[in-house]
Amino acid sequence: MAVGVDDFKKAMQQWASGVNVVTTFSESFGLQGMTVTAFSSVSLNPPQVLVCINESADTGEGIQESQCFAVNTLRADQQDVSNQFAGGTSQEQRFKNTPWTAGMTGAPLLDNSIMSLDCKIISKVHAGTHWVIIGEVQDSVCRPGEPLLYYQGAYRQLDVPAEIA
Repeated sequence: MAVGVDDFKKAMQQWASGVNVVTTFSESFGLQGMTVTAFSSVSLNPPQVLVCINESADTGEGIQESQCFAVNTLRADQQDVSNQFAGGTSQEQRFKNTPWTAGMTGAPLLDNSIMSLDCKIISKVHAGTHWVIIGEVQDSVCRPGEPLLYYQGAYRQLDVPAEIA
């Protein structure tokens, strides 16, 4: 018998994760983005990553049409950006006060994130309530800063010793 939903949620809250905004641009849906924590590297050669997107998320439709997406890892001081892209607001509102630049694929790269990966889709697998989308990284941009983390249902930050900072 599989573990129950509540027990699974409780267990997964023990996993500290970086906070990312996945973005895309398509002709039919325009600019789209959403906050995700389900992101991972897949392969070094060729460089590939995966993101998991709920099948009910409207951003998934834009990713399907455009066949590209960007993963933007948020800085420690970007909780407001995470909340803005987490839902409850229109796609237009999500991008309103968030500077971005179009990547090679056309996907929006958030200018103030610590990292952006511009990807084209190579595979998409349906798993439970989500789509697992694997992308081949076309370009990467790294910027200074510390990551925003999510752990036990709350935002967290690294405690960086003064000699390292």
